[in-house]
Amino acid sequence: MKHHLSLLSLLLIMFIPASAQKAGVNILSYNVHNCIGMDKEQDYQRIANVIQQADPDIVALQELDSVTERNKGIYALGELKKLTGMHGVYASAIPFQGGSYGIGILSKEAPIKHEVISMPGREEKRALIIAEFKDYVFCATHQSLTAEDQLLSIPLIQEALKGIHKPIFLAGDMNSKPQSKPQEMLAGQFVTLNDTAVHTFPADVPNRCIDYIYAYSQNGYQFDVQQQKVIEEAVASDHRPVQVVVQIKGK
Repeated sequence: MKHHLSLLSLLLIMFIPASAQKAGVNILSYNVHNCIGMDKEQDYQRIANVIQQADPDIVALQELDSVTERNKGIYALGELKKLTGMHGVYASAIPFQGGSYGIGILSKEAPIKHEVISMPGREEKRALIIAEFKDYVFCATHQSLTAEDQLLSIPLIQEALKGIHKPIFLAGDMNSKPQSKPQEMLAGQFVTLNDTAVHTFPADVPNRCIDYIYAYSQNGYQFDVQQQKVIEEAVASDHRPVQVVVQIKGK
């Protein structure tokens, strides 16, 4: 007996990106502390090794120097791009020591386009990168240390995502615990994909989760987490990397 797909099933498949049907999107979020480890050594190769072993499709990176004095004029994201062979997008959050300090994205696929949006931060300004890829949109950020600024950032993120019809992911060091007010507010718009019971900071003896990977829940897509873990790397940075593999289920 032949089996035929229903019209509903066919329509559902049409809305799911082809690559997402085959395999999940492998996402990593990593505050690399400018590639300075718990041993106080700056080692780009060590961070690159962690990323390569995780083999992500895309990475949100926080705490990157770009040609600063303390970095000896080195462009940190550029070093990681060379060592991993991935594409890179950098966003300056603040000018610093003749260069800048900010966040970045590494990706196997080159982005179609990207934009940078300034985020509040009374101790230092913060940034959000919104990068569009063929099958999804990826947002990377590093939020303020203060809850007040974190709360002010959420409407800005929501406004920036209006009108985007592709699946959307958000990742970064949010500097807030799972039961905090900022996380409660984010839950109204996003689904948290990583297990927040597994701590991410500090790297040597983690005692809290402040690093997250989310999926946007307001434009009709559904998501299935296939894998989730915090990588047990205790030296390369002061944070541990968070990784999820998630399948986009369609509308």
